Amino acid sequence: MTEWALGVKRLKIGLVLNPVAGVGGPAALKGSDGMSVQREAARRGSTSQVIDRASLCLGKLVSLQADVEILCYPGLMGASACRGVSLPHRVVGSIGEQTTGQDTTRAVRLFCREGVDLVLFAGGDGTARDVYDGLGRDQVALGIPCGVKMHSGVFAINPQAAGTIIADIVRGRPVTAERAEVRDVDEAQLRAGRVTTRFYGELNVPMAVRYLQHTKVSGREVPELVVEEIAADVIENLLPGVTYFIGPGSTTAAIMSAMHLGNTLLGVDAIRDGELIVADATSQQLLELAAQGDCRIVITVIGGQGYLFGRGNQQFSPDVIRAVGTDHIIVVATKEKLNGLDGRPLLVDTGDGNLDQELGGLQRVVTGYEDAVLMRVAS
Repeated sequence: MTEWALGVKRLKIGLVLNPVAGVGGPAALKGSDGMSVQREAARRGSTSQVIDRASLCLGKLVSLQADVEILCYPGLMGASACRGVSLPHRVVGSIGEQTTGQDTTRAVRLFCREGVDLVLFAGGDGTARDVYDGLGRDQVALGIPCGVKMHSGVFAINPQAAGTIIADIVRGRPVTAERAEVRDVDEAQLRAGRVTTRFYGELNVPMAVRYLQHTKVSGREVPELVVEEIAADVIENLLPGVTYFIGPGSTTAAIMSAMHLGNTLLGVDAIRDGELIVADATSQQLLELAAQGDCRIVITVIGGQGYLFGRGNQQFSPDVIRAVGTDHIIVVATKEKLNGLDGRPLLVDTGDGNLDQELGGLQRVVTGYEDAVLMRVAS
């Protein structure tokens, strides 16, 4: 029996395809943006390969269908590709006879309202830009490369690789999470022989099937150095005026030590602007602090078990977690500890079933300095 058959939350994916992506390439039009270009591409006999390329990715998910829930846009914007590989799916939204980038943006916004864990899109740089316009900052997205212009860093190296990345997430294998640039080319300049790109924004992307250990000796992590790097990353990103609740554990203790602050190893300490404001705080004290202003929770993973909440840190009651916000949780852990879970997901047991469900999905885990992975969370 697989882990997923034991009740682990299914990975919820929102799928959207740009049905005209890449159509201008074979027609030597240097891109596919704009109705006039698409009409000229059709006149020259060029057809889009988006469905075929997306199918290469989706085909890798067919064997995992019990563990994956697919939401997709209608027709050529998603449903047709799912039907082509016999992948169960649920159609949401609506489209007209002619589709534009605004349809992609609307699809992404709808997926976010539906609570998807990952937005999977097929297209090129223009599509990535449309996805960015509809996506929340902390949402995760991954591109299936199908366009003419491929300057953005948000795409898998090929459609099959995109499917493999998703399969790795479903199987509980840590996948590197990075902020990747969305860039786009000025097509008018490109057709004039000048390549001009501009930075448009960044998306949170599960990167290719690699799991790098940045701090190692003879291929193995050195725990003392790793926790120092984790602490350095967290400290560098502390926001002024924000209160941080530092949970129990040796990894979180390293953060306090690096800041030269006293630490309650088996308790929760509250810090703000480099100062300890409450030591060994109770749940009620945390709730009062959360009511006063912006807060964050910093926790680590229970080794061997994988729990984030509900084991040794009950000070983080459901009321405290809700007051802080489920999107204001920072998880830190060494890769050695995550590997020790043998592919099992992270767990939560707050005592509030609805909250446990909200905490499910993908969680970014800081594993070093400017190094993080994505892990599944199950209740």
